[in-house]
Formats: sequence, structure tokens, C-alpha cells
Amino acid sequence: MGVIKKQGIQNTIVSYLGMVLGFVNVIYLMPNFLSPDQVGLTKLLISVSAMFAQFSALGFANMTFKFFPYYRNKEQEHQGFFFMLLLIPMAGFLLLTLLVIIFKPWVLQYYKAEDAALLLKYYNHIILLAFFTLLYILQDAYLKSLYKTVVSSFVQDLLLRVLTSVLVALYAFNWVNFETFVYLYIGINCAIALVLSAYIIFLKQFFIRPNFQAFKVRPFKEVLGYGMFSFIGNISSVIINNIDSLMILNYLTLDAVGIFMTANFVTSTIRIPAQSILKIVVPQVSDYWRDHNLPALKSLYQRVTSINLVLGSLLFIGIWANIDNIFAIMPKVYNEGKYVFFFLGLARLFDIATGLNGVILLTSDKFRYDLFFNALLAIITIGTNYIFIPLYGINGAAFASMLAIVSINLARLLFVWYHFNMQPFVWRSLTIVAIAALVFGVSELIPVLPNNFLDIAVRSAFISMLYGILILVSNASPDAANFWKNLLKRIR
Repeated sequence: MGVIKKQGIQNTIVSYLGMVLGFVNVIYLMPNFLSPDQVGLTKLLISVSAMFAQFSALGFANMTFKFFPYYRNKEQEHQGFFFMLLLIPMAGFLLLTLLVIIFKPWVLQYYKAEDAALLLKYYNHIILLAFFTLLYILQDAYLKSLYKTVVSSFVQDLLLRVLTSVLVALYAFNWVNFETFVYLYIGINCAIALVLSAYIIFLKQFFIRPNFQAFKVRPFKEVLGYGMFSFIGNISSVIINNIDSLMILNYLTLDAVGIFMTANFVTSTIRIPAQSILKIVVPQVSDYWRDHNLPALKSLYQRVTSINLVLGSLLFIGIWANIDNIFAIMPKVYNEGKYVFFFLGLARLFDIATGLNGVILLTSDKFRYDLFFNALLAIITIGTNYIFIPLYGINGAAFASMLAIVSINLARLLFVWYHFNMQPFVWRSLTIVAIAALVFGVSELIPVLPNNFLDIAVRSAFISMLYGILILVSNASPDAANFWKNLLKRIR
């Protein structure tokens, strides 16, 4: 856990600094200086290009985590692995681009409503953004396999958000019009991929010279087969992360998309610690499978779950206790997103508490079963959105996502438990949940202060202090206790 802890802490620090900037952007700047449909456009551009990129990747980002340990040899330029990693997905991108161009008239007809006109105006720019998004995804996976994750976190979570703040400020002061704002917004989202390229060159790991030895280290049929299974599996991930916004656009309005995705952003803070740890844990899981070290893998599974549950629970109760203050900062129209956060927040919490089950399954010899789970997830997601969005609007979309996320994670958990005799929870997990519920209940007794920012500060400080004390005293998470002790030693 040494490397995991060190880089996990560094990633978390960067991610939380980015979270603060993200809150400034999404909770204050964008809602107050952009209209809801303009906010919806910026979110959809990223969402659709991410779908495009994930489909183009053909599962090769996930393939990296499973097979790179067999290629790792810097003196031999990792035997052409990076060349292969880029070659196949770029071919997939060209094919998908052709399909996007061919089916453009159908898309224009499907989204012919006035609310979608703003998105359709930038239809061709999505291709450019998708290309650089794909490049970022592949390089990020490569860096994770090299155990170099901090710069990726810095670029995605901090640098991009600083540049976004600057762009919104330029638009707020009327120094650029909205069209220029969108072009610059696309530009900075493309630029972060080039920053990763420069970093890989700096590390002297940018091995793109054609080397077909990569196709011989492991049978290419095995590598490609795994990639295709991962690709089909990724379809469900792409669906659950993006289909709700596209279905909201179809059933409701672009304004509703902006409100939904703004509330969705608030829930993303719950996942920050888990994502920071996951960046370095994934290759560790692959190494354990390669070495057949199941006891270590089981220990990692439970310890990561414990850390995620401690931090995720704190963030969920902290945000939900302040939810009215948070929405009071934004225009009133965004109040519709309150219960979007509640449903999606619970889903994110359950997801991070069981999150390694997907990684364990996907990097094991039973990875093919993940295809079934992902197909089931896609069906549940589309079906529940189809039912609940017309009935309950954006709250229905959030509830549908919660049902899908909880269902699929529970199914994966039971599968991993049955086949590998490991599950993520220990008795201390119940203690963590009980402490979170108790602290939230006590926090509700605090009188509401007249100033929103003061109330957030006081309420958050009280929750953090009481929660931290109870976690340490109860020893609900030994890793959290050890981290605190080590921190005190360093301070002394």
C-alpha cells in the first residue's frame, strides 16, 4: 500500500483543490453568468465527445491494465506497447468518424427541436474534441500502468478548471462572445491531452516508433479479444454516464440538461478520494493476478473499500447537510436539482464502497462474465430512464441511474464473492455507516445561520470534527487511524 498511499494522497490533494475550483465554476460562475441551456451545451459537448472517444478506444484502455505488466521493459521500449495502444484505437476513431458523418442527417432530424439547435450547431466540433479526448484516455491509462498518476490528476482536476474559470470570467466581462467562449472551451479540453504527451516525453516513455514485437509478446488474438470484451463492456459505462443527459434532451429541454448535470457535478465530489486511489490501484490489482497473490488482493479490496467508505460517507452527509445553502448560491431555477444530488449521491457512495469488484472481475480470468453484467446494466439504465424521465423529469433520471448503479454493483459483488471468495466489507463497515448517520442527525440540530457561507463553514466544520473523532475513537478504519498518527508524527 506504500505507493498507493503516497500517490493516492497526492492525487487526493490535487483533486480537492480542483474540487474547490470546480465548485466555484459549476456552483457560482457558470450558473450566474451563463443561461441553463448554455451550461447544458458545455456539459453535453464533453459528454458526447467522451462517448465518441470511449467507443473509439475499442477497450484498449482497459487492456493496458491487464497486459502491460507482461510488456514492461523500458530498455526495450516496452516492446512496442505504446505504439500498439495508439494504433488500434486510432483506427477505431477513423471508422467511427465516418459513421458520425454518414448519420449526421439522421441525428439532425432526431434532435430537430429548438432546444437542441445549440448542440447541433457545434456537431462537427465534437469530432475534434473526441479525438483529443481519446488521446487523453489512452495516455492516462499508459501513465497509470507506469504508476505515474499525479500529473494526470493535476491536468484534469486542476489545470482544466483554472482555465475554465478564466474563460467564464472573459465571457462575464463581455471580452468574448458565447461562440468564441465555446471554441476556447473546446480548445482547453483538447489541450490537456497535449500536456500528457509532453509529460510522457519528459519521462522518456514516449515510444511510438513502429514496433510489431508488441503483437508477439502476448498472442495478439488474446489481447484483441480482451480489448473487444472490454469495449463491449465499456458500452454500458458510456451509457450510464451519458445516456441520461441525452434522454433528458429528448424528453425535456437543454435547460433541464444544464440543471441535471450541474447537480450531478456536486455528486462527483463524493468519488474524488476513490478515483484518486483507483488510479494507482488498478495496475496493482493486475500485478496481484499475475503473481496469483489472492490474499494480498483480498486485503487490498477490503482496505480500499474501508478508506472509500470513510471519506465518501463524510462527503455525502457533509454536502446533504448543506444542500439548501449550496442551491441558494445559484439562481432559483437550479433548485430542481436538489433530489438529483440525493439519488445520485447515494448511488456514488454505494459505487465507491464496492468499486474494486469491477476492476477485480475485469482483470481476472473470468473477465468475459463482465460482458453480461454490462449488458444488464445498459438494459436497466435505458429502461428505467425511459420509464422515470417522462414521469418525474430530472429526478426520475437520477433515480433511474441510482437503480442501475446499485443493481450492477451488487451483482458484481456477489459474483466476485462466490468465485474468488472475497468481498469488500468487514464488520467495521457497519460502524462507519452508523457513525455517518449519527453525525448527520446531530448536525440537523444546529440552528440555521443567516449567512449561507457562514452556515456552510460552521456546519461543515462541526460535521468533520465530530465524524473524525468518532471514526478514530471507534477504530472503524485502521488505515484512517494510521494515516492520522503518521501525520501527527510528521508535524511534530
